[in-house]
Amino acid sequence: LLWGGGSLAVYRMVAVPGLLAGAVLGVVLWSLRERAHPDARWSLIVVALAAGNPLTLRALSLGHPEEILGAALCIGAVLAAIWQRPWLAAVLLGLALGNKAWAVLAIAPVFVALERRRWAVIALACGIAALFVAPFLVFGARGGVLGAGQTYSQFQPWQLWWPLGEHGHVIRGTLGEIKVGYRAAPGWIGPISHPLIALLVVPATLLWWRRRGVGTTSTDPLLLLALLLLARCVLDVVDNAYYHLPFLLALLAWEALARARPPVLSLLAAGVVWLVTVRLPLVITPDAQYAAYMAFALPALAALGWATYRRASVESVARTGAGRPLAATA
Repeated sequence: LLWGGGSLAVYRMVAVPGLLAGAVLGVVLWSLRERAHPDARWSLIVVALAAGNPLTLRALSLGHPEEILGAALCIGAVLAAIWQRPWLAAVLLGLALGNKAWAVLAIAPVFVALERRRWAVIALACGIAALFVAPFLVFGARGGVLGAGQTYSQFQPWQLWWPLGEHGHVIRGTLGEIKVGYRAAPGWIGPISHPLIALLVVPATLLWWRRRGVGTTSTDPLLLLALLLLARCVLDVVDNAYYHLPFLLALLAWEALARARPPVLSLLAAGVVWLVTVRLPLVITPDAQYAAYMAFALPALAALGWATYRRASVESVARTGAGRPLAATA
């Protein structure tokens, strides 16, 4: 506004930190990948996916560049925890929590990756987040930290609760358009959706403790982050296409650092999410969209869960790199 720009110019300037965060994340992953896997090819694909994949453009078009920033901060916090830099992890996690409430899911991978000062890191991160959230609470901003009490006007077909909705209601979008074939959300679902997602941190951390000392590789906390972020999408009744961006970036971070091969899984996941949540809605009914989404999301959750909590043998850990190989290359 100081230079005569309108609302569009303001939005573009506000979006800059998110775009820069994606670009910085891509460069960091490329650098770490080159050190961990000197003979790896296709590293530029990692940069391209981090800096500007189709879901990044979707987030920008819908006015949510903060989703990119939050994803980069969460991944940075997990990487700092893997490197055993607790205070850096605390700052990045705190900024992520202040940015978007779903970043609470990053608490689990940060906690399990650290070898010391775990509770101090979580306490400091929550304190940093409180500095951002407190003014909104003091001045009466609605929704709270988790938005648990909201009554949702949107009920998207790309989530687990869709079959519980009812047909026969006139459903309108945010611009007042009628959404043909959409269901009405049950009244009880709004207050429990976000708290249920936040509570995933507890079983995720407890399950991790069962596998300690039986084959944990340094990049596994990134896999745990990807699992939790996809679970967030599946359980959120307002699941939008861009909600999957943090999951895709976490999966990319893990694949870039854990594997020398091209990031095939990340490319495939990004393509499927784009197809199911952006393209197919133009040609199929919402109920069919739900079926298509579940055909992707449930097997992906199962595969991520198995890979995250597998009891890898000592031999397989030795081949992939035991301990903290990234700490030596960071």
